[in-house]
Amino acid sequence: MALLEVDKITVRFDGFRALDDLTLSLEAGELRCIVGPNGAGKTTLMDVITGKTRPESGSVRFAGRDITRLPEHAIVGLGIGRKFQRPTVFPNHTVFENLELTAHGSKGVWKALFGGLSSATRQAIEKTLELIGLAAERGRLAGLLSHGQKQWLEIGMLLMQRPQLLLVDEPVAGMTQDEIERTAQILASLAGKHTVVVVEHDMDFVRSIASTVTVLHEGRVLAEGPMREVQSDPRVIEVYLGA
Repeated sequence: MALLEVDKITVRFDGFRALDDLTLSLEAGELRCIVGPNGAGKTTLMDVITGKTRPESGSVRFAGRDITRLPEHAIVGLGIGRKFQRPTVFPNHTVFENLELTAHGSKGVWKALFGGLSSATRQAIEKTLELIGLAAERGRLAGLLSHGQKQWLEIGMLLMQRPQLLLVDEPVAGMTQDEIERTAQILASLAGKHTVVVVEHDMDFVRSIASTVTVLHEGRVLAEGPMREVQSDPRVIEVYLGA
Protein backbone atom coordinates (compact mmCIF):
# COMPACT_ATOMS: atom_id res chain seq x y z
CA MET A 1 0.00 0.00 0.00
CA ALA A 2 1.22 3.48 -0.86
CA LEU A 3 2.17 5.79 2.01
CA LEU A 4 0.71 8.86 0.30
CA GLU A 5 -2.17 8.83 -2.16
CA VAL A 6 -3.36 12.06 -3.78
CA ASP A 7 -6.51 11.20 -5.71
CA LYS A 8 -8.15 13.45 -8.30
CA ILE A 9 -7.44 16.69 -6.45
CA THR A 10 -8.81 19.91 -7.90
CA VAL A 11 -8.07 23.37 -6.48
CA ARG A 12 -9.37 26.63 -7.94
CA PHE A 13 -8.37 30.18 -7.13
CA ASP A 14 -10.78 32.76 -8.58
CA GLY A 15 -11.71 30.36 -11.35
CA PHE A 16 -8.10 29.38 -12.13
CA ARG A 17 -7.38 25.67 -11.73
CA ALA A 18 -4.15 25.47 -9.75
CA LEU A 19 -4.59 21.69 -9.56
CA ASP A 20 -6.72 19.92 -12.13
CA ASP A 21 -7.85 16.39 -11.23
CA LEU A 22 -4.31 15.59 -10.08
CA THR A 23 -3.43 12.06 -8.94
CA LEU A 24 -0.12 11.09 -7.33
CA SER A 25 1.09 8.12 -5.31
CA LEU A 26 4.26 7.59 -3.24
CA GLU A 27 5.60 4.41 -1.69
CA ALA A 28 7.13 4.30 1.78
CA GLY A 29 10.87 5.07 1.71
CA GLU A 30 10.75 6.69 -1.73
CA LEU A 31 12.64 9.84 -2.73
CA ARG A 32 10.53 11.65 -5.32
CA CYS A 33 11.40 14.88 -7.10
CA ILE A 34 8.59 17.10 -8.38
CA VAL A 35 9.47 19.59 -11.08
CA GLY A 36 7.68 21.85 -13.50
CA PRO A 37 7.47 25.44 -14.72
CA ASN A 38 6.25 28.26 -12.49
CA GLY A 39 2.51 27.99 -11.99
CA ALA A 40 2.48 24.24 -12.56
CA GLY A 41 0.89 23.57 -9.16
CA LYS A 42 3.88 22.36 -7.14
CA THR A 43 3.37 24.62 -4.12
CA THR A 44 -0.39 24.15 -4.17
CA LEU A 45 0.11 20.40 -4.08
CA MET A 46 2.30 20.73 -0.98
CA ASP A 47 -0.31 23.05 0.56
CA VAL A 48 -3.06 20.48 0.01
CA ILE A 49 -1.02 17.62 1.48
CA THR A 50 -0.23 19.64 4.62
CA GLY A 51 -3.76 20.98 5.09
CA LYS A 52 -2.97 24.60 4.31
CA THR A 53 -5.27 24.57 1.27
CA ARG A 54 -8.59 22.73 1.04
CA PRO A 55 -9.31 21.11 -2.34
CA GLU A 56 -12.56 21.61 -4.19
CA SER A 57 -12.70 17.89 -4.88
CA GLY A 58 -10.61 14.76 -4.47
CA SER A 59 -8.86 13.24 -1.46
CA VAL A 60 -5.49 12.80 0.21
CA ARG A 61 -4.72 9.61 2.12
CA PHE A 62 -1.67 9.14 4.34
CA ALA A 63 -0.79 5.72 5.75
CA GLY A 64 -4.29 4.58 4.83
CA ARG A 65 -6.05 7.49 6.55
CA ASP A 66 -8.04 10.24 4.84
CA ILE A 67 -6.37 13.53 5.85
CA THR A 68 -8.07 15.78 3.29
CA ARG A 69 -10.01 17.84 5.84
CA LEU A 70 -7.70 17.59 8.84
CA PRO A 71 -6.19 20.80 10.29
CA GLU A 72 -2.50 21.47 9.72
CA HIS A 73 -1.37 20.64 13.27
CA ALA A 74 -3.13 17.26 13.13
CA ILE A 75 -1.38 16.41 9.86
CA VAL A 76 1.99 17.30 11.39
CA GLY A 77 1.14 15.04 14.33
CA LEU A 78 0.52 12.12 11.98
CA GLY A 79 4.10 12.37 10.69
CA ILE A 80 4.23 14.83 7.79
CA GLY A 81 6.90 17.53 7.96
CA ARG A 82 7.41 20.41 5.55
CA LYS A 83 10.44 22.55 4.89
CA PHE A 84 9.82 25.82 3.06
CA GLN A 85 12.29 27.45 0.66
CA ARG A 86 13.42 30.08 3.17
CA PRO A 87 14.94 28.44 6.24
CA THR A 88 13.22 29.16 9.55
CA VAL A 89 15.45 28.64 12.58
CA PHE A 90 15.72 30.15 16.06
CA PRO A 91 18.60 32.58 15.37
CA ASN A 92 19.36 33.42 19.02
CA HIS A 93 19.65 29.79 20.08
CA THR A 94 22.49 27.40 19.34
CA VAL A 95 22.34 24.68 16.73
CA PHE A 96 21.97 22.10 19.51
CA GLU A 97 19.17 24.08 21.15
CA ASN A 98 17.31 24.40 17.84
CA LEU A 99 17.23 20.62 17.55
CA GLU A 100 16.27 20.28 21.20
CA LEU A 101 13.36 22.72 20.85
CA THR A 102 11.88 20.76 17.95
CA ALA A 103 12.43 17.27 19.37
CA HIS A 104 9.48 14.90 19.21
CA GLY A 105 7.50 15.21 22.44
CA SER A 106 8.96 18.59 23.43
CA LYS A 107 6.48 20.44 25.65
CA GLY A 108 7.57 24.00 25.11
CA VAL A 109 10.62 26.23 25.17
CA TRP A 110 11.03 26.39 28.95
CA LYS A 111 10.95 22.63 29.47
CA ALA A 112 13.12 21.98 26.41
CA LEU A 113 15.85 24.36 27.56
CA PHE A 114 15.69 23.90 31.33
CA GLY A 115 13.87 20.64 31.98
CA GLY A 116 16.77 18.35 31.18
CA LEU A 117 17.29 16.00 28.26
CA SER A 118 16.44 12.34 28.22
CA SER A 119 19.21 10.06 27.01
CA ALA A 120 17.07 9.08 24.00
CA THR A 121 16.60 12.72 22.98
CA ARG A 122 20.30 13.48 23.41
CA GLN A 123 21.21 10.48 21.26
CA ALA A 124 18.71 11.58 18.60
CA ILE A 125 20.21 15.08 18.55
CA GLU A 126 23.75 13.73 18.26
CA LYS A 127 22.73 11.43 15.42
CA THR A 128 20.97 14.28 13.63
CA LEU A 129 23.97 16.61 14.05
CA GLU A 130 26.17 14.04 12.33
CA LEU A 131 23.68 13.45 9.55
CA ILE A 132 23.31 17.14 8.69
CA GLY A 133 27.04 17.81 9.06
CA LEU A 134 26.75 20.35 11.88
CA ALA A 135 28.28 18.44 14.80
CA ALA A 136 31.19 20.91 14.92
CA GLU A 137 28.72 23.82 15.00
CA ARG A 138 26.57 22.53 17.85
CA GLY A 139 27.37 25.49 20.13
CA ARG A 140 27.11 28.17 17.47
CA LEU A 141 24.14 30.52 17.30
CA ALA A 142 21.91 29.51 14.41
CA GLY A 143 21.73 33.11 13.22
CA LEU A 144 25.46 33.02 12.47
CA LEU A 145 25.30 30.01 10.18
CA SER A 146 25.71 30.24 6.42
CA HIS A 147 22.62 29.98 4.23
CA GLY A 148 23.38 26.35 3.41
CA GLN A 149 23.98 25.45 7.05
CA LYS A 150 20.64 26.99 8.03
CA GLN A 151 18.95 24.83 5.40
CA TRP A 152 20.61 21.73 6.84
CA LEU A 153 19.67 22.74 10.37
CA GLU A 154 16.04 23.10 9.37
CA ILE A 155 16.12 19.64 7.79
CA GLY A 156 17.52 18.40 11.10
CA MET A 157 14.76 20.19 13.01
CA LEU A 158 12.19 18.37 10.89
CA LEU A 159 13.91 15.04 11.49
CA MET A 160 13.73 15.61 15.25
CA GLN A 161 9.94 15.45 14.88
CA ARG A 162 10.23 11.88 13.54
CA PRO A 163 8.25 12.40 10.33
CA GLN A 164 7.41 9.55 8.01
CA LEU A 165 7.06 11.98 5.10
CA LEU A 166 9.23 15.05 4.45
CA LEU A 167 8.19 17.70 1.94
CA VAL A 168 11.19 19.84 0.97
CA ASP A 169 10.71 22.99 -1.11
CA GLU A 170 13.64 24.20 -3.28
CA PRO A 171 16.36 23.24 -0.78
CA VAL A 172 19.37 24.33 -2.87
CA ALA A 173 18.25 27.82 -3.96
CA GLY A 174 21.08 30.27 -3.24
CA MET A 175 23.61 27.58 -2.29
CA THR A 176 27.22 27.20 -3.36
CA GLN A 177 28.16 24.13 -5.39
CA ASP A 178 29.73 22.47 -2.35
CA GLU A 179 26.58 23.12 -0.34
CA ILE A 180 24.43 21.70 -3.14
CA GLU A 181 26.47 18.50 -3.19
CA ARG A 182 26.25 18.15 0.58
CA THR A 183 22.48 18.72 0.46
CA ALA A 184 22.16 15.97 -2.14
CA GLN A 185 24.02 13.60 0.19
CA ILE A 186 21.78 14.47 3.13
CA LEU A 187 18.52 13.98 1.25
CA ALA A 188 19.70 10.78 -0.43
CA SER A 189 20.66 9.37 2.97
CA LEU A 190 17.10 9.87 4.23
CA ALA A 191 15.47 7.73 1.54
CA GLY A 192 14.44 4.35 2.87
CA LYS A 193 14.09 5.55 6.46
CA HIS A 194 11.74 8.35 5.39
CA THR A 195 9.66 9.16 2.34
CA VAL A 196 11.03 12.37 0.85
CA VAL A 197 9.43 14.70 -1.69
CA VAL A 198 11.69 17.39 -3.14
CA VAL A 199 10.36 20.30 -5.20
CA GLU A 200 13.27 21.84 -7.08
CA HIS A 201 14.13 23.86 -10.20
CA ASP A 202 17.84 22.95 -10.34
CA MET A 203 17.77 20.06 -12.79
CA ASP A 204 21.40 19.09 -12.20
CA PHE A 205 20.53 18.65 -8.53
CA VAL A 206 17.42 16.65 -9.41
CA ARG A 207 19.47 14.36 -11.64
CA SER A 208 21.91 13.76 -8.77
CA ILE A 209 19.27 12.46 -6.34
CA ALA A 210 16.14 11.38 -8.20
CA SER A 211 15.16 7.87 -9.09
CA THR A 212 11.60 8.89 -9.92
CA VAL A 213 10.55 12.33 -11.17
CA THR A 214 7.05 13.76 -11.49
CA VAL A 215 6.60 16.68 -13.89
CA LEU A 216 3.63 18.96 -13.30
CA HIS A 217 2.14 21.29 -15.91
CA GLU A 218 -1.00 23.38 -15.58
CA GLY A 219 -2.05 21.52 -12.45
CA ARG A 220 -1.73 18.03 -13.90
CA VAL A 221 0.89 15.31 -14.05
CA LEU A 222 2.53 15.72 -17.44
CA ALA A 223 5.05 12.91 -17.09
CA GLU A 224 6.37 10.58 -14.44
CA GLY A 225 9.09 7.96 -14.25
CA PRO A 226 12.86 7.49 -14.14
CA MET A 227 14.84 10.68 -14.72
CA ARG A 228 16.44 9.41 -17.94
CA GLU A 229 13.02 8.78 -19.46
CA VAL A 230 11.36 11.96 -18.23
CA GLN A 231 14.12 14.27 -19.47
CA SER A 232 13.84 12.81 -22.97
CA ASP A 233 10.04 13.07 -23.12
CA PRO A 234 9.19 15.52 -25.96
CA ARG A 235 6.32 17.02 -23.92
CA VAL A 236 8.62 17.76 -20.98
CA ILE A 237 11.25 19.28 -23.25
CA GLU A 238 8.65 21.50 -24.86
CA VAL A 239 7.00 22.89 -21.72
CA TYR A 240 9.87 22.81 -19.24
CA LEU A 241 13.35 21.64 -20.12
CA GLY A 242 13.37 23.35 -23.47
CA ALA A 243 12.86 26.68 -21.75
